[in-house]
Amino acid sequence: MKKPEIQDICNKLIFSAFFKAQAQTLRNYIYYKFGDKDLAEDITQDAFIKLWQHCAEVRNPKSFVYTVAKNNALNHTAYKKVVLNYAANNASTALDNQNPEYLLEEKEFRRKFDAAIASLTEAQRTALLLNRVEGKKYKEIAEMLGISVKAVEKRIHGALIAMSEKIENFR
Repeated sequence: MKKPEIQDICNKLIFSAFFKAQAQTLRNYIYYKFGDKDLAEDITQDAFIKLWQHCAEVRNPKSFVYTVAKNNALNHTAYKKVVLNYAANNASTALDNQNPEYLLEEKEFRRKFDAAIASLTEAQRTALLLNRVEGKKYKEIAEMLGISVKAVEKRIHGALIAMSEKIENFR
């Protein structure tokens, strides 16, 4: 698909083709960056709605939707932190019918995994998830993030080393 010109993106056919070409990638990018599928879906739709509303003013549609999506996700994350802090401070204890030993092991693994993911830089986490979960090639990740293939290799390598230090038998 040729790159849309400023006026071209206002054309319904070109906009539709651009949406079909970019929506899934943007959705996955937001999902891997922020870890919430529903949020990624909603934010992707909102970004394309804003693109359509401002199509005459947008010079680079791809950059525009990525910027709008990332900013919306950051705003939502800030709001979610407030809600989660309130819930954590006012949570009641729930009883569970599962084996207490299993629950303890599961909680311990979850703690280690969360700590390992949290210890990664945003760049490492994004590159690792795009590669390992989405199955993207290093070249595709490099193009998506606007960095070199060597930088992608370095980020993924660093992420794997950090994860293996935090979790035993991590591969």
